[in-house]
Amino acid sequence: MKIICIGNNYKDHNKELQSFGFENKLPSEPTVFSKPDTALLVNNKPFYYPEFSQNIHYETELVIKIDKIGKYIQKEFASTYYSEIAVGIDFTARDLQQIHRAESKPWLLSKGFDNAAPISKFLPINTLKNSDEIDFSLKLNDEIVQRGNSKNMIFNFDELIVYISRFITLRIGDIIFTGTPAGVGPVKIGDKLTAYIEDMEVMKFDVR
Repeated sequence: MKIICIGNNYKDHNKELQSFGFENKLPSEPTVFSKPDTALLVNNKPFYYPEFSQNIHYETELVIKIDKIGKYIQKEFASTYYSEIAVGIDFTARDLQQIHRAESKPWLLSKGFDNAAPISKFLPINTLKNSDEIDFSLKLNDEIVQRGNSKNMIFNFDELIVYISRFITLRIGDIIFTGTPAGVGPVKIGDKLTAYIEDMEVMKFDVR
């Protein structure tokens, strides 16, 4: 099982990153990176704040799961390679990321550390109101801090599958984090995070 992640896939988040000191241009192709399987955090287990960072940020994303093996997938068939969706958090050690980006180093340590990918249960996409315009959100304690809709992605699900499968064979059970909208921010010990797809609560966990 692979965890494939997409960066810079919402225009509003690209603008937001500039406020963190990053020079971000709109991508002409998907920005792809990965997390190891040890990054997964499931079943609403708590997230333990790591000692190597002082600035962990949440990034809320829709996540799709691959149903069958595919390589060089054509766009007209891409939608047949997934049928379930979840919400995930791409936890990012923003202080490490700033250092690594300044030194042109990979993102692995700032995004792939243990438990950096909490994920909800998966839902059948065909049970949602509109599979082309999927609302999702994150509540930090009692406040909604992120809202997104899949229609606002720069590269949609099918386009991501076509692009990724040019380089990497997709296998059953692989998951793709599809990018975060604006509203990312820091967490601290004692926080509670609650994620929603449409109006359904799908994930809730504590920061310890």
